[in-house]
Parts: sequence; structure tokens; C-alpha cells
Amino acid sequence: METIVAKLKFMKMSPRKVRIYANIIKGLSVNEAEGQLLLSPHRTRDYLLRLLRSAIANATHNKKLDIDTLYVSNVIVDNGPMTKRWTPRARGSASQIQKKTSHITIELGVREAKAKRFTIIAKKKKEEKPKKKKTTSKDSKHTHEDKTVSVEKPKEKRSGGPKIFSRKAI
Repeated sequence: METIVAKLKFMKMSPRKVRIYANIIKGLSVNEAEGQLLLSPHRTRDYLLRLLRSAIANATHNKKLDIDTLYVSNVIVDNGPMTKRWTPRARGSASQIQKKTSHITIELGVREAKAKRFTIIAKKKKEEKPKKKKTTSKDSKHTHEDKTVSVEKPKEKRSGGPKIFSRKAI
């Protein structure tokens, strides 16, 4: 099986944050993965989207593969080097701040047959109910319909201000 690889190194973001969105696109076709990344709100998506498009370009330009047969076979997010900074704390002490980086690798695989992920099923039409006929009186040409009136119970008046919370419905 043929695999196409694209790598991004020293991305200034924690690997833990990147893995969440990397796992979303794992196993999807290239078009679906790109759609998922376009709709995600996190700033990780920009980096992953560029890397995915780079991998697609590698496949089409270098290997002459069809985009419709490609899928994301694996996404690996590794720790990169940390830059360590310090911030002042109470009583003259200091705390360490770790600015983490990530190394991301995307592997694309080739499926032999195009797999349809979604199937469209036609909905059954609902049977139409017979419409109610309007009755007319012989004396006038006005139409009359049966009207039902609902009567609500009057609310109890309490002393001590407005009722804010009620456990039981009246």
C-alpha cells in the first residue's frame, strides 16, 4: 500500500490541543477531512488544513494519484522542544512557564474503490387526512366552524410579594 507523508515541525502550540482536532480527521476521506477542518472553530485547524492540503499536493503532483481515492490513514502529533520562561511569584520566588511546540505528521493512504459514506434514502410521503368541511346555513352565506374554548383556573393570590419559584404546576 502506498502512503504519502507531509510533516510540520516546531508548531507553537501544545500537542495536547492539536491531538483533539487531529483525531477528528483520522480515517476520513480527504474531502471530508478538509470539510471538517473548515468548520472547526479552533486555531489548530489553520495549521492542520495547510498540512493536509500540502499532503494532497504531494500525492497529486509527485505520485499522480486521484484525489477521490485518498484518505487520511494516520495523524501523528509529537512533542517538540519547549522554551522555558520564568514569571515572578510571591516572596521573591519564580515559577516556570513552558512554551510547548508540536511536530505533526499526516499520512495519506489510497483506497482502491471509492467508498460512499452517506446514502440518501427517499422519505415516504405522508397520507393526506381528509379536510373538515365547513357548514353553511341556508339563511346566511357566512361560514361557521366548531370552536372549542379552554377555561384556565384562576391563579391563587398570595401575600408576601411575587411568586418566584414553584415546585408544582398549578
